[in-house]
Amino acid sequence: MDRLLEFLNNKGVVLLTINPFSILSETIPAIAMQSFVIVMGILVVIGTLVDIIHKKNVKYFFENAKKAKKSAKKILTTGEKTSVILKTIASDIATTSELGAGKRRAAHLLGMYGTVLFWTGSVVMIFCYASPTSNTPSVWPIIWHVGAIMTILGGSWFWFFLRVDVYSEAQPWYRIIKADLFVLALVASSLTGLIWSYLQSLNLNERWDDKLFLVLFIVSNLVLFGGVYWSKFAHMFYKPGAAIQKNLAEADGSRDNLPPESDAPKQFGLGITREDPKHY
Repeated sequence: MDRLLEFLNNKGVVLLTINPFSILSETIPAIAMQSFVIVMGILVVIGTLVDIIHKKNVKYFFENAKKAKKSAKKILTTGEKTSVILKTIASDIATTSELGAGKRRAAHLLGMYGTVLFWTGSVVMIFCYASPTSNTPSVWPIIWHVGAIMTILGGSWFWFFLRVDVYSEAQPWYRIIKADLFVLALVASSLTGLIWSYLQSLNLNERWDDKLFLVLFIVSNLVLFGGVYWSKFAHMFYKPGAAIQKNLAEADGSRDNLPPESDAPKQFGLGITREDPKHY
């Protein structure tokens, strides 16, 4: 414990305030880093568009919205629609309330906000403070490092313990399918970035450690942003739209063309109390 406290006092806290991209700019030009970020953004756009065209998600949403509009029992005013959208953003999107109060929601929030902090810190430091002479405000490296830690914790928690095929279907945690590409690449990019930042701060000179993890950091980002079409990355854009459409449908009475809830008493049998619901 004493050694851990000594590390935090001497190096741990200092590490959090170091801009790794400023140090990296001594060997790699800032324009190269900035170009890489722009290319990653373009890959996300292209991958999402290809995903939309192939899976026809947006077409489904629009057609479903048209059907719901015909069966609506109430015409919502602009103010009512705005209120529903704002409540959806504040509840379903910002706090993932649809997951309920539990471990799954906590893991998602850790990963979601960790990713937002990590990406925001990356963009700001690369485009504003990526030069050897840059005086980076300590808040941005802290945001970047804390975001990476949060993403690793949330993603690992989900991967090892909360995935449906592991939690409910007794599959081994190391079983990997195409749907796992997003969370694995997300955790890998944060983990390799964090290790690279730490090793680079040690000033290893000609040693290979930091360079290896820099390469792994780059590769994991290429997989993450370049694999949008094959992963669940695009779901980040679909889910907010689906949540808004669902709540609007409930507000206007169309309920996505589903029947209304029954007034009959809930009778599920004694089996419902034997264990927590986890078999999907």
